[in-house]
Amino acid sequence: MKKILNDPKKAAEEAMDGIVLSQSQVLRRIPGRRIVVRKSSPVIGKVGLICGGGSGHEPAHSGYVGKGMLDAAVMGDVFTSPAPGDIITAIESVNGGAGVLLIIWNYTGDVMNFTFAEEAAREKGIVTDHVIVNDDVAIKDTRKRRGVGGTIFVQKIAGAKAEQKASLEEVKRVAQSVIRNCKSMGIALTPCIVPAVGKPTFTISEDEVELGIGIHGEPGVQKAKMMRSEEIAAFLVNNIIPELDASQGDQVAVMVQGMGGTSNMEKFIFFKDAYDQITKHGLNVRSSFIGEYTPSMEMGGIHLTVLKLDSELRALLEEATEAPGWHVWS
Repeated sequence: MKKILNDPKKAAEEAMDGIVLSQSQVLRRIPGRRIVVRKSSPVIGKVGLICGGGSGHEPAHSGYVGKGMLDAAVMGDVFTSPAPGDIITAIESVNGGAGVLLIIWNYTGDVMNFTFAEEAAREKGIVTDHVIVNDDVAIKDTRKRRGVGGTIFVQKIAGAKAEQKASLEEVKRVAQSVIRNCKSMGIALTPCIVPAVGKPTFTISEDEVELGIGIHGEPGVQKAKMMRSEEIAAFLVNNIIPELDASQGDQVAVMVQGMGGTSNMEKFIFFKDAYDQITKHGLNVRSSFIGEYTPSMEMGGIHLTVLKLDSELRALLEEATEAPGWHVWS
């Protein structure tokens, strides 16, 4: 294993320090906690917005803290849920009196730890609520669908709504609207290596592709022979679009991200092919997001997220943000 590290067991900690140091005008870290917050937190009269999860997905989620997105990100070790105590501290730190909304990935550890912290915060008198993101159509049981790329759209749109000093109920409503209208699926060409483990998370032959991967180094739901970009795009789009309940002429936002080890050239080739497939379904691509939003260490692959837009979601998505990890190709 070759990685630019010091101590593999301190990788998450040192990466968080580096993010905060690089964006010291926007971010600060709570000493002794794996929490990154807006430098201005708490913002009085604004709903506090929190997300978090395992490290190894940078810029998620510390990079999405800032005006117009999250008020705090709570991070665990690589691919490990954050500690409930850190989540409780984050809730207290961003509570500006209008309540706090937790954005939770649909993974057992995240759901357990965040909802535990939510109950603890309520006992302290803090008005707290949550949404659970489950946009991964690779999992057929909708109750077990993982939160993947759509989580970033939830953060951006709910963050813009919260910035308008909307009520907790209104911010949650908008977040739920994103969740209902957003679907994702990804593939992998190579596995990743968790620093503290030191070996690949799965094995795959040179002539194979993993279809329907997770973002924690999980293998796909099935293997297939290697495909051309246009074939991968057709496979992913044909799995995503039927789940969207979209009509001819609807506008969509499209997110194409590598999984950490995919070149920009490959991402743009794939975006061209996905664009062609999406428009063949009669949908209009309003905006595109191409880059690394929630990758998996150095995994090679591609992940596609499609969000059906209405006028409210479109306007909120296009609002400006200071979050350093948010970037747009449109």
